Amino acid sequence: MDIKSYIRDVPDFPTEGVIFKDITPLLKDSKAFSYTIDEMAKFVKEFEPNIIVAAEARGFIFGAPIAYKLGISFVPIRKPGKLPYFTVSEEYFLEYAKEKIEIHVDAIDPQDKVVIVDDILATGGTALAMAHLVEKLGGNVAGMVFLGELSFLNPRDKLKGYNIKSLLTY
Repeated sequence: MDIKSYIRDVPDFPTEGVIFKDITPLLKDSKAFSYTIDEMAKFVKEFEPNIIVAAEARGFIFGAPIAYKLGISFVPIRKPGKLPYFTVSEEYFLEYAKEKIEIHVDAIDPQDKVVIVDDILATGGTALAMAHLVEKLGGNVAGMVFLGELSFLNPRDKLKGYNIKSLLTY
């Protein structure tokens, strides 16, 4: 299935000069979305994790159903103030802004083998911040799985040492 055809480019969103990869047409098509979850789940399964972590909001769209499909745990990573229990945080930079994310202090144990799941790998900032959160809690980042990767932004340079799989490359 050509899932790339279900992702549209939106120029100058959220700021001028950024070409945003809009996944809503993919989500709207049940066959394309099911296919995408199945294919991403194959990548995740190769890493043999016991936990998937994903950041809000678009990461949740892929991470949670993959965790369900594989029968493993799902841990949300959120923006500050959104998680109800004690957290650890990490700051990072996007192409267009500075951000901060948090995870519950008891979400990951030292023996956990974790896969990070997200929609688009752009500069690698969000993925690296998620990896740092997992590692702060003693977990092992077994791999990272993305729907798409913007290779022209060289995100893998920032993520050296991590195993990365992307369904699509731009």
